[in-house]
Amino acid sequence: MVRRHELSDAQWQKIESLLPVNGRPGGQWADHRRVINGVLFRARTGVPWPDLPERYGPWQTVYERHRRWSADGTWQRILATLQIEADAADPDGALERKLDDEWAVNIDSTTCRAHQHAAGARHRPTVRLPAKGGGARVEADGREALGRSRGGLTSKVHLLADDRARPLVWRTSPGQRGDSPMFVPVLEELRIRRRGPGRPRSRPDRLRGDKAYSSRGNRAYLRRRGIKATIAQPDDQRANRRRQGRAGGRPPAFDKDQYRHRSAVERCVNKWKQYRAVASRYDKRDYIFNGTLAVTAINIWLRDTVQEPSETP
Repeated sequence: MVRRHELSDAQWQKIESLLPVNGRPGGQWADHRRVINGVLFRARTGVPWPDLPERYGPWQTVYERHRRWSADGTWQRILATLQIEADAADPDGALERKLDDEWAVNIDSTTCRAHQHAAGARHRPTVRLPAKGGGARVEADGREALGRSRGGLTSKVHLLADDRARPLVWRTSPGQRGDSPMFVPVLEELRIRRRGPGRPRSRPDRLRGDKAYSSRGNRAYLRRRGIKATIAQPDDQRANRRRQGRAGGRPPAFDKDQYRHRSAVERCVNKWKQYRAVASRYDKRDYIFNGTLAVTAINIWLRDTVQEPSETP
């Protein structure tokens, strides 16, 4: 019987071949499906690890599997494979809903309040992996992407979403970090690999963002890469340009119809925050929190791409 928050048979078949296989005798994995269901239950409900139901086995096994796969990049590789397969299966609309034959992505950020259980880790992290190696990323200052903002101790997730409200890539930062400084780092993370030969897809045709990303530096970066910008301009920037007269230059192009589709990233955040362990951060380590983000993103992609068999009366 498949319970709430657990993988269905069709979803399990989709990722079963992507999981690590058993090694030598004495180093056998516990049942992958049961453990992953335990990770998803904890992500959905936000319960402490020792409070996991007994049907998922020892909580130490579930936690250690999640911690290990967050550190070595297993969750991220599974997500990348799902994106590759979706793109290869339907290149005209897998990663995006085609509008004017463009591949458009949407950028935004969301703040996650950190629970008191997320505080207290040593400042120097114990795991340091390269950013482009498929593994976890740890803040260079060793503060585990935790900071102070109006809401108290918080983390911020900066993300790109496609037009089907699915997370593509993201970066975590302390909660007080601004959106605009993370604009380029998040875009640099976008690398959708192809099945077989070919360079990864890293340059969308259009990027949509709200007023927080309106700056000369960000717009110049998009022009250099040949990416169309649909970014709202705040009132103070408009007033400053008008005060300068001709020296202020022309206003940046803005397509209202395109901007309406930016709501996809808001819907993506809403999907993500259905998981209580994302809406509130409980993980002390940043790489484990990124693993929680990755496993929930995998579930979002599975729900969107896997068609469940219809029940016959």
